[in-house]
Amino acid sequence: MSCLHVFDMDGTLLIGSACIEISRAVGFYEENVAIQDAWTDGKLSDSGYWENCLPLWSGLSEKQIDKAFADTQWLDGVESVLRDIQARDEHSITISQSPRFFVERLKAWGLGEAFGAEVTPGNAAGAEQMVSSEDKLKITNRRLRELGLSIDECVVYGDSNSDLALFENLRHTVAVNAEERIRKLASATYDGGDLWDAYMAGRKLLD
Repeated sequence: MSCLHVFDMDGTLLIGSACIEISRAVGFYEENVAIQDAWTDGKLSDSGYWENCLPLWSGLSEKQIDKAFADTQWLDGVESVLRDIQARDEHSITISQSPRFFVERLKAWGLGEAFGAEVTPGNAAGAEQMVSSEDKLKITNRRLRELGLSIDECVVYGDSNSDLALFENLRHTVAVNAEERIRKLASATYDGGDLWDAYMAGRKLLD
């Protein structure tokens, strides 16, 4: 049986935020924390977040992105999970509100496809290229159609309101260190630091 595994990234595959790690790599950690706090408190819209964040990354290099990726506190087992999916000839995608240029680095660990905000460092004009909760559902449904799979052949892993549309509309869902609203919608729940255990909970939903 083929299957599509859909992963959120921030809070699901890693602890914290990719944007925070990118900002740390370029020396603007505290500034980004303040921006993120304002966004979390509802003082900044999604586009407002990018309009404030992207200028901090002006001149961001591939080396700095690599450093941010390497310094990120990933859950244990992320690469093992992606490699296992790959070895089974199944399919994996990560859909994140963080920049696609960061998400794509997961392909080196076996990820099939990466989706994220199409933003350009230093260019606040790219703020409209965001990924919403509804976008995550559209991307997943499109990928299922392309693969000829049904929603019963899909497992979603997420943690927050950015995954809400997926958890409301798909059958097999795993809440990973998740917010209460996502927990209530989830088919299975995992709390801890090893993605492999969450992945095993997801595989049981397919049995």
